[in-house]
Amino acid sequence: MLRTNLSTRPFYNERALHGVLGIAALIVAAATIFNLTQIVVLTRRQSTLSGQADAAETRAAELRAQAARTRQAVNAKELETITGDAREANILIDQRLFSWTDLLSRLESTLPDNVRITALRPSVARDGTIKVTMTVTAEGVDDIEQFMANLEQTTAFSDVYPLDDEPAEEGGVRASLEGMYVPAP
Repeated sequence: MLRTNLSTRPFYNERALHGVLGIAALIVAAATIFNLTQIVVLTRRQSTLSGQADAAETRAAELRAQAARTRQAVNAKELETITGDAREANILIDQRLFSWTDLLSRLESTLPDNVRITALRPSVARDGTIKVTMTVTAEGVDDIEQFMANLEQTTAFSDVYPLDDEPAEEGGVRASLEGMYVPAP
């Protein structure tokens, strides 16, 4: 086999190398074009979002200023009056929600045989506590004391005490009782 090159100008296969370099150049050019378009798109998006953020900050500042003006415009006395009216409305609602059935059934279950309730008046305080005032008649003071003890034994009544007692017209004793009432949840 001959190992010498007899040509005057040696032939090198450069076509494959040039093809690979051309393809690489096309890939680099495509990536560069893609990157440039992304830079333009993202720059536009950033400027749009920056404008929206500035508009939002301006709007927030306007709303804060409007809220401060509104707070200054609200008269403290008017606010106090409105708050008082709301409390009063809530008390009326609480009174409306008062369950007479529950109260009367609890009184019936604790009432001794010799005691009769002749008057009953619940009142709801501003803090929501319920005070029950009742007038009872009985044959004797011991029966009234038994009724008060029965009320105290329930979880619904507390601080039951007599306001006054006097002889009843039909015989026996008439007493006014007062106690705190907690309705069943």
